[in-house]
Amino acid sequence: MTEHEDEQERCRLLDDYLQRLHAGERPDRAALLREHPALAPALACLDVLDSFAPPAENAPDASDEPAGLSLEAMLAGRDFGPYELLEEIGRGGMGVVYKARQKALDRTVAIKMILASHLGSAEHVKRFQAEAKAAARLRHPHIVHIHEVGQLHGQHFFAMEYIEGKSLAQRIAQGPMDSDAVVRLLAAVAGAVAHLHRQGIVHRDLKPSNILLDAEGTPYVTDFGLAKVFHGSSVMTATGVIAGTPSYMSPEQAAGHGGGVGPASDIYSLGAILYELLTGRVPFSEENPLETLMQVISREPTVPRRLNARVPRGLELICLKCLAKSPADRYASAEALAADLERFSKGEPLEARPPDLRQRLLTWIRRQPALASRLGALGVFYVVELVNYAVAGVDLKFHLTISALLAIWALASIVFQQFLASQRWSIPARFVWGALDSLVLFAVLWVADGAASPLVVGYFLLIVGAGLWFRVRFVWFMAGLSVVSYTVLVIDFYTWRPDLHATFDVGVDRHVIFLIALVVEAAAVSYLVQRLRTLSSYFGRDR
Repeated sequence: MTEHEDEQERCRLLDDYLQRLHAGERPDRAALLREHPALAPALACLDVLDSFAPPAENAPDASDEPAGLSLEAMLAGRDFGPYELLEEIGRGGMGVVYKARQKALDRTVAIKMILASHLGSAEHVKRFQAEAKAAARLRHPHIVHIHEVGQLHGQHFFAMEYIEGKSLAQRIAQGPMDSDAVVRLLAAVAGAVAHLHRQGIVHRDLKPSNILLDAEGTPYVTDFGLAKVFHGSSVMTATGVIAGTPSYMSPEQAAGHGGGVGPASDIYSLGAILYELLTGRVPFSEENPLETLMQVISREPTVPRRLNARVPRGLELICLKCLAKSPADRYASAEALAADLERFSKGEPLEARPPDLRQRLLTWIRRQPALASRLGALGVFYVVELVNYAVAGVDLKFHLTISALLAIWALASIVFQQFLASQRWSIPARFVWGALDSLVLFAVLWVADGAASPLVVGYFLLIVGAGLWFRVRFVWFMAGLSVVSYTVLVIDFYTWRPDLHATFDVGVDRHVIFLIALVVEAAAVSYLVQRLRTLSSYFGRDR
């Protein structure tokens, strides 16, 4: 394990320890230190910081609860004001939910409260209050109703309608749904979201786990922890702050454009839910949140019918319209989406239309950026070569050789793009494809002017392009190939190409500087990639 990987592992262990404390557990500190003694300084620092932490306002006396236990951990099975808490039924990033009985009315409700609110930050309390206030004024048959918002012994909570059933996420995990059921469900959810928007609220975290289904399968939208009141003067999430669940985020939300997150973002999320209902998988899901966000921003999802041939064409068009990268290309409102779903169910003409040629081209470029970028660059290079051949009188043999190399490069790129689509071969395909890029660039330079050719800048492009895969090893792999390849061209320049010496500086320092620049660029790109991956790992744990 490298030093950096060891540091990441320590951070993961420390984060897990803090999360367990935050959840009211009592992790075995001594056992943790025996297994990982390097954590001792960090845990000691936490003790010091904890000693300076001020008691929360209105918090219950410490003698009222056992040391090390949060208030929430004590509550299950006890009275909580006018409620009797029965059992914990859910837990998320900022809240815990209990099934409870409202004693005065003898009805079952759900109680949601902030995790460890007596120790929670002011920002947690502010977010929780915003969630409660936004949800409490909503009245819709497909939105979970809020009965009461309050605070008891420093514990902020709200009581809401209890839905006996399961979440849509649990239903999806059980297997596929028929298209008629999908249309009915999503039309109801879209109607609820339209009501949110009419009240000036954007949900911003629509996903299957935030849609509850009762025993009859009727859907209810819940969890407004990230809701943003877009008609008010206060904005809970500032521009540049990414909040939500990556696989269901709109591109503008994934890019951190808080000011651009509006009703169209919820429509995108509805499209992502529809996509999952139709195909059994989300539009984008990579091994870490950062790569998922990058795909949300720049890539197009696989067409649903390629993943499930039974998906009706009209429903696919509705789904893809919701998932358009530009908000202007999506449905104008959630009501318009619900109306199109209704038209689909009746067999009427849809608002969603097949893309025209320009849209198809843009979609293909977004769906296969690695291939599109290579073919585009090769196309430009070949046009330049054709002009040189026709105007500048380039040798026919040279022209044919370059044409053959470019054709091989293009065909091989198409083949490797197919391997990238395979989960099994995607990682090896990247390295083999990268090796091919380096080899063909070397071959082009070899038949041209070698180290004296201005095309040597292609080595820098190879290294920068490697960074787009977000793999540090791949960056250094391409850097190593570039250094070896250029070194061979330098040897060729001094040994077998004396004819180039008359038109090109023969000083060795030029080549040394070039090689050093390649290594420095690789170091810079790999550093940025590693930093982004580290940030992504923290982001993923916070979800």
